[in-house]
Amino acid sequence: MRVPFRLVDVFCERPLTGNQLCVVPEPIDIDDATRQALAREIGFSETTFVTRVEDDSYEVRIFTPGHELAFAGHPTLGTAFVMVSEGRVRSPLRQVVRAGVIPVQVDVDRGMATMTQLPPEFGPVFDDRAAVAGAVGLSADDLHPDLPVQPVSTGLPPLLVPIRDLDTLRRARANEEAIGEVCTRAGGEEFYLFAVTEEGVTARMLDWEHGVGEDPATGSAAGPLGAYLAEYGVARMPGDVAIRQGEQVGRPSLLRVSVTGEAGAWRVRVSGQVAVVGEGAFHLEAL
Repeated sequence: MRVPFRLVDVFCERPLTGNQLCVVPEPIDIDDATRQALAREIGFSETTFVTRVEDDSYEVRIFTPGHELAFAGHPTLGTAFVMVSEGRVRSPLRQVVRAGVIPVQVDVDRGMATMTQLPPEFGPVFDDRAAVAGAVGLSADDLHPDLPVQPVSTGLPPLLVPIRDLDTLRRARANEEAIGEVCTRAGGEEFYLFAVTEEGVTARMLDWEHGVGEDPATGSAAGPLGAYLAEYGVARMPGDVAIRQGEQVGRPSLLRVSVTGEAGAWRVRVSGQVAVVGEGAFHLEAL
């Protein structure tokens, strides 16, 4: 069996930056164990498999090298861009994932895609700040003194960790076992560390269970962070904010988040540049 794929950079300001994604755009009858094996083979933070297509919607499964996700940000934008640019669906479109239905708009000429994420849900503030800081090689005093550590979800719940300043953010080093222990206690999927800067926000995503390590750009965490910033009136939010990520892993990324108040809740949109940089096929005859 031949399984065609596309290689895509998402949240990139130019090709070969941003976060890498493998997209299988054709619905092909393969089982989940094979999907997981292909995601592990390609080794990117996510690989997506389209399973059904209609005129203005498609269903997709999202796999990290470790396991399947209910939702993820850069796979949403990258898959939508591939589907629209190849004429498989029309924009605006609806992406159906395990977490729900995600509206997406794609502008192929501008190389841009935008998603409206699910309404944000704020988890309880996590008060063991020493455990949080220690899991990334910092002290409690290195956290921002006025902002809480808190999980927020628009489909997946990153644990949002406010850091005192940019230099301190760059010093953080992941202890995956300790991050896992804190996430289990706090109700978060991963650590999303951030520091407010004059230009906006710089962030780092530190994983402990998906097989990702440090992610270059995390749309599923940038949206919750935007809602968090709006909730606490930080970084001139609500409004628009630019989030820089990926510096530590040599894949600089730019995520643009817009948050507005709507019917007593926050409406979160996440945008980024997308570039298709390659294509190929898996050959499964040997499996």
